[in-house]
Amino acid sequence: MIIRRATSVKSRKMELRSHSLLLLLSLFNFLALNRANEDGGAGVIKVNYKFAGSDASLSALRAHDDVRHLAILAGVDLPLGGTGRPDAVGLYYAKIGIGMPSKDYYVQVDTGSDITWVNCIQCHQCPRRGYHGIELTLYNPRDSLTAKLVSCTQDFCKEIGGGLSGCTANTSCLYTEVYGDGSYSMGYFVEDVVQYDRVSGDLQTKSANGSVIFGCGARQSGDLGPSDDALDGILGFGKSNSSMLSQLASSGRVKKMFAHCLDGVNGGGIFAIGHVVQPQVNTTPLVPDTPHYNVNMTAVQVGHDFLNLTTDVYMIGDKKGAIIDSGTTLAYLPEVIYDPLVKKILSWQLDLKLQTLHDQYTCFDYSGSVDDGFPPVTLHFENLLTLKVYPHDYLFPFEDLICIGWQNSGIESQDKKNITLLGDLVLSNKLVLYDLEKQAIGWTEYNCSSSIELKDEITGSVHLVGAHSLSRGCSVNVQAIFFLLMALLYSLLLPPIL
Repeated sequence: MIIRRATSVKSRKMELRSHSLLLLLSLFNFLALNRANEDGGAGVIKVNYKFAGSDASLSALRAHDDVRHLAILAGVDLPLGGTGRPDAVGLYYAKIGIGMPSKDYYVQVDTGSDITWVNCIQCHQCPRRGYHGIELTLYNPRDSLTAKLVSCTQDFCKEIGGGLSGCTANTSCLYTEVYGDGSYSMGYFVEDVVQYDRVSGDLQTKSANGSVIFGCGARQSGDLGPSDDALDGILGFGKSNSSMLSQLASSGRVKKMFAHCLDGVNGGGIFAIGHVVQPQVNTTPLVPDTPHYNVNMTAVQVGHDFLNLTTDVYMIGDKKGAIIDSGTTLAYLPEVIYDPLVKKILSWQLDLKLQTLHDQYTCFDYSGSVDDGFPPVTLHFENLLTLKVYPHDYLFPFEDLICIGWQNSGIESQDKKNITLLGDLVLSNKLVLYDLEKQAIGWTEYNCSSSIELKDEITGSVHLVGAHSLSRGCSVNVQAIFFLLMALLYSLLLPPIL
């Protein structure tokens, strides 16, 4: 009698355990599918900028841009991090989630780079702490249930030239990037889910993800190593098929359209994937057959006066148009444009005593309001699109002087000589729209702390997206539930205790 009772209780315990196990497995499966199958229409990434309130030197900015341009101009896909700008408009970074369960990574938002990459667990020289003491994370494919190594036989690897001679299906797709200053980055490609926020309503988002191939940095040298300004990696939004945007678009999760609004006043901003319907933005065509976001500049205006230049000076040699690049801090112009531009700006204050600092910066002593004492500079592009740059954008305090932020690319090395490259100096406080569906780019002056409207291409609905409403709490909650389920499943799979 006692034995039968014990057996009956044990049987009911086993039955209850079985039902509980099935319920938890169903719930776990629902959560996994819910995360894996959230198809976007519109996605958003909250961005911050690195040096809000700080005064980095122009030397540091030029040092960043010099090394970065080695990457752009030599076709290198992995640019370096930056060191900010004197007026506190620095390089912008985002927090994204990678893997299942998701872990957070701080990456620089970069439209001048194609490949997204993060430092990997095999990297012994990679930084563990970065800007303002941010704890950085080394990515470990073994920690993610959804991570897969990319073979050198896959089409992605063949397209970027990452395969080796004698490649087999079990061989990883490798990369080695050597920079002009002798530094290098080496690693391999993996495929994993990248988490982002999908617009679900006015000022509301839900966690969504898509499978993306990205670089796993295993070894670095030189300026790619640890520094006080380090981040986990780069979020590449360039034009090629290897960019995160192109990969998400090819899977049908998003349209090949995105926009960024970089707030140079309050810091941060927004990086949105999808169709921006408000504010309306006029666009100019992208120059075809170029690796970056190149546009044709047609004129330069200082105040009410146009520089007396012929149209051919905007297309010097094989330099096709001006490059729009959120990963560059300053703005670089060919010598034939730079010299008359600076001369015209300085003509507004004839009594200035000019000084040249560090053999490259034109500076002067000035105590008044720069916006009252100097003219705005307006750049003109095809389709009557203009880009106005105010004095407080292009003039910086530096060593108790005011220095001009426009840089002369005519004195750069051969690869960079006479290039037109427009970075955050001209892009901040503007909504910049990239429409790769129509091969066009445009911008408009905008308050980047306010809201924009995104259209969901799947449902047709239009939702507000605010710069300060993009919470990532959803992904954290799901991650916590994931670990709870794993613990419960483990306990249920243990042998029953009598």
